[in-house]
Amino acid sequence: MRIKQVISGLRSRAYSVDWTLLAFLILFLNVKLVVKVAALVLVFILRPNFKLGFAIRNSRLPLFYLLVIGIAVFNWVISGMMGNFNYGLVLATGLFFWILCILAVHQIKLSVEKNDPATIHQTIVLFFILNALVSLFAYVAIVAETEAINAYRYQGNYQQYFIGTGDYIKGISFDTSTTNAILNAFGVIYFLLKGKNIMTVLCMAVLLLTSSNITNLMLCGILVFLFFFQSNRTQKSMIIICIVMFATFLTKISPQNNDYVVNGYREIFNIQSRVKKAIAVSVPITQRPDCSLTEDEKKQKIAQLYLDSIATVSLEEKKKKSIVQPAVKEKPEIPGDNIHTAMFQYRRDTNDAERIRILSQFLKTHNTEMPISTGKLIQPGKLIALQQTARFFMQEPAKLLTGTGIGNFSSKLAFRVTSMKITGGYPERFSYINNDFKLNHLDLYLFYFTNKDNFHSIL
Repeated sequence: MRIKQVISGLRSRAYSVDWTLLAFLILFLNVKLVVKVAALVLVFILRPNFKLGFAIRNSRLPLFYLLVIGIAVFNWVISGMMGNFNYGLVLATGLFFWILCILAVHQIKLSVEKNDPATIHQTIVLFFILNALVSLFAYVAIVAETEAINAYRYQGNYQQYFIGTGDYIKGISFDTSTTNAILNAFGVIYFLLKGKNIMTVLCMAVLLLTSSNITNLMLCGILVFLFFFQSNRTQKSMIIICIVMFATFLTKISPQNNDYVVNGYREIFNIQSRVKKAIAVSVPITQRPDCSLTEDEKKQKIAQLYLDSIATVSLEEKKKKSIVQPAVKEKPEIPGDNIHTAMFQYRRDTNDAERIRILSQFLKTHNTEMPISTGKLIQPGKLIALQQTARFFMQEPAKLLTGTGIGNFSSKLAFRVTSMKITGGYPERFSYINNDFKLNHLDLYLFYFTNKDNFHSIL
């Protein structure tokens, strides 16, 4: 009787999930474009409905998509690029992406129209559970490889993981860890407002695993707003729990991230540390990542690691001399290398040699046109990118209304069609680089991504 009840309960739960929507979400969120297209083909086979319902008033789908396509075509016509075959392909590719968006939002809308809120909610719950399982499996695999429960403090393998462990927690989309972080940030807010405490904690835990500092900080700002203006007593308690989880992660699990954020803040705003030298630093310099250290501190770290390794060997030798040798000779043990010594610290090379080779080759042939890439930056790249955009519109005020056109200034598409394998592949014979893009954001990007890996952060 009990088994029948369990089976009946499982069957009821299965019927309460929109499996078509779940499969579509998993496939369409995948990082590979071919999987996204396959997801749309599959969902339209299962639900062959093309009644989009665009209208001037009370449009079923947002008119934004049609407007942006119209603006793209308008820019193409007035720009004088109609005779440029390569740019024609760029335009077609961009319009294809927008059409994919229309078809995707249409299928999401169909699911909302077809199902009751409870079914949609159960589908969302299952999606986030599956995403959490994939994320946790990725972390368990890292633990199995490093044999360190806390991989965020593991400095072996040339600091392959350590402060960058979160980069490997990509979730069910297999996109960047930032994508996983954003998804779970939405999950935290959604389940918090729904009163689903376990799911709120689960999404917060996965978000912390990604160690996306910028996403965590933005979410904390939203949670503080909700705490004061839009939450009941239970939700306030959950908000406090989430913030405590974040603080615990920064101070106990990955203190290097905390140090990195503080140093980044000081670097951006040029704030000199007012902390007295006599006060001990919360994280020893030997455990701090190289990207958070000054040049003098890096030298100090190497020296300290060297001295520590000598002291460790000396101590072991003294212990051996003080111990009475056993009657039976045992096979002497060769001490293993200390992973915290200088030879195990972050390697000064790139983990993507082929892509860097392509980017460097492009710089060699265009070095006179790329002043940033061949110079030295002081300000953070994101700030410079905003300044470049503002300067461009001051020089080209007519483009404030409709922009520069698809792929002409800065977008994933603009990077893709360079054929330098930056955000996906593109046929080299059809490559296209607009001069405005080359002199601004592409130049800036090449400066950072032909440098060492520790230049590739949000800073």
